[in-house]
Amino acid sequence: MGVQVTSGAVLMCSFGMAPSTLTVVVPTIMAGGMPAANIMDAAPIVNIAPFGMCITPSNPMVAAATAAALGVLTPMPCIPVTETWVPGVPTVMVRKMPAVDNTCTCMCNWGGVIAPTFPGQVKVIDG
Repeated sequence: MGVQVTSGAVLMCSFGMAPSTLTVVVPTIMAGGMPAANIMDAAPIVNIAPFGMCITPSNPMVAAATAAALGVLTPMPCIPVTETWVPGVPTVMVRKMPAVDNTCTCMCNWGGVIAPTFPGQVKVIDG
């Protein structure tokens, strides 16, 4: 397993213009003193905060703004549309679901790939 992703992890979307953070709302399992994430910690706004502005034309808001600007790409506020982290770590369970490590990604319905740039876990507590 790679490094466990925890609450406070820094995320980046391939179509976002700013980094975001992950929030684990049910902190039952701790990793390095922070709540550990599982593959279901991918709810838009609740778990995954927006990435500033979105620049993908597959986002309907960006497409409409770009059409209104006569084809000039016009970024619009990011509202992520996500479902789950993949592939997960099936050998490590967090709240009865596979854990998320630093190699996992989450797809946005608008085509962006969301990945952790800083997993949030900085130390391992033995014991």
